[in-house]
Amino acid sequence: MAQPELIAPKAQSTPASSAGLPKPARGIPDDLLKEASHRLEVMALLAAVLWAVASLLWHIRLGTESTLGLSPYLSSDNIAVVAVIASLALFYYVRNTKREPQFILNLGLGYMVLTAVALGLIVHWFEEPQVQHTPLGPTISWIGVVIIMFAAVIPSSPRKTIIAGLIAASMNPLGMLIARARGVWDFGPTLNVLLMHYPDYLLIGVAVVIARVVTRLGQQVSKAREMGSYQLGDLLKRGGMGEIYRATHTMLARPAAIKLIRPEMLGGQNGDDAQIAIKRFHREAEAAANLRSPHTVELFDFGVTEDQTLYFVMELLQGMDLETMIQKHGPLPAARVIHILCQACESLEEAHARGLVHRDIKPANIHVGHVGIRDDFVKVLDFGLVKSVAASSEVSLGTAVGRTPGTPAYMAPEMALGETVDGRSDIYALGCVAYYLLTGKLVFDAENTFQMVAKHLHHEPVAPSARSGIAIPPDLERLVLSCLAKNPDARPATAAELSRALRTLDIEPWSDAQAKEWWVGNQNESATTLA
Repeated sequence: MAQPELIAPKAQSTPASSAGLPKPARGIPDDLLKEASHRLEVMALLAAVLWAVASLLWHIRLGTESTLGLSPYLSSDNIAVVAVIASLALFYYVRNTKREPQFILNLGLGYMVLTAVALGLIVHWFEEPQVQHTPLGPTISWIGVVIIMFAAVIPSSPRKTIIAGLIAASMNPLGMLIARARGVWDFGPTLNVLLMHYPDYLLIGVAVVIARVVTRLGQQVSKAREMGSYQLGDLLKRGGMGEIYRATHTMLARPAAIKLIRPEMLGGQNGDDAQIAIKRFHREAEAAANLRSPHTVELFDFGVTEDQTLYFVMELLQGMDLETMIQKHGPLPAARVIHILCQACESLEEAHARGLVHRDIKPANIHVGHVGIRDDFVKVLDFGLVKSVAASSEVSLGTAVGRTPGTPAYMAPEMALGETVDGRSDIYALGCVAYYLLTGKLVFDAENTFQMVAKHLHHEPVAPSARSGIAIPPDLERLVLSCLAKNPDARPATAAELSRALRTLDIEPWSDAQAKEWWVGNQNESATTLA
């Protein structure tokens, strides 16, 4: 793979494959459309409440001279009942449907028109019979308010806003004409229906301006989210270093995930320090991009945007990380633990051979799931912040952005002491992972970070078999404890050596059939994620 350059969205060159082709128009991001559909849900529920309360207050007003304090049921109440039912139906539909947000918002425009119909009818239902010979004064009605409200809350194109607005604004004139046909209001010349309600039509122009502003804001968000040739989608996860989003390539159908490291993660550094951090990011990400093990998450691209946001574009994975798996299902059988560890060792073996140390091996950074036709396929994540052993004299990007290298519960003693680290530090962390998979518990329990680090420095771990509710083969237990040795020289020397030791254990291997059976039984919990 040719090495990508540092690029900013506004300055990137056009791919050769897209030369001469029109650039796709930007739309509003899906997550913003989903938020708008949630607003529509709230508006529908609020409308149902307002219709019911307004009807009740109207009955109280009409029945002030009645002993009951309420007027009897009126024919106009049927309109309010239909409006309440339609509002509640939309509320429950939006809350429970899995339809695309854009469809929901189009449905919302239809609901706006239906609301206008109800308002136009009920407002003019009981006019006093009279003859109106003078022009009626212009007024802004509730329908005009509804048109403006929907334009501000529900994003829509100006064209749709005009069409829906014209239909909705015409409901007051229609209500007046129906009232005259029913014989309850003779308002004079037909032209009066327009003279009275033309302000509502003028508000459509205001609504179009609002719709255009909302649409442009959404497009600006979409543009700001462009990372090189990729477009950000839904937020998948938020963590200490930034966020991970679903992403799509602007020219290809390949799904991906983008990890962002925001500029504020560079702390209070000055401009020169930030540039050094960016150069270091480029070097380390380039090294990670060269890793080719099938058990290392694939890095498609990386770069820096104009606002100095660092980003990694990675493959999108199907399954779950080990931390999630243990939290939901408890400790794993020994055979499955060996199956997972051997694959992780293959990923680390290549990295170590290239002089790279991961430094943050933990269950949350080991993903298990589906790849092709295989289940329980391991991918080691977060190789974007590795450290080169050859560059041990300078800090890595993780340290440069104020991040303590590693996770205390999985941190090798030499790393906690700030000493030189190599591949054996990752093996210690992998031993902690194995302990967690076998027992469902951390190697050491502690109330805070300082206690956790101290225990990794000075305490010997309790044997996994003493803390697990399942049987653990003694040979596997001894191998895991050897990975947890305080002295790096007492651990397996390499990931390859650890893998060979795991494979020679007298334990029946975890089969593909067992893996498939497990995932079929838990397929509802399998999601497209990148932890």
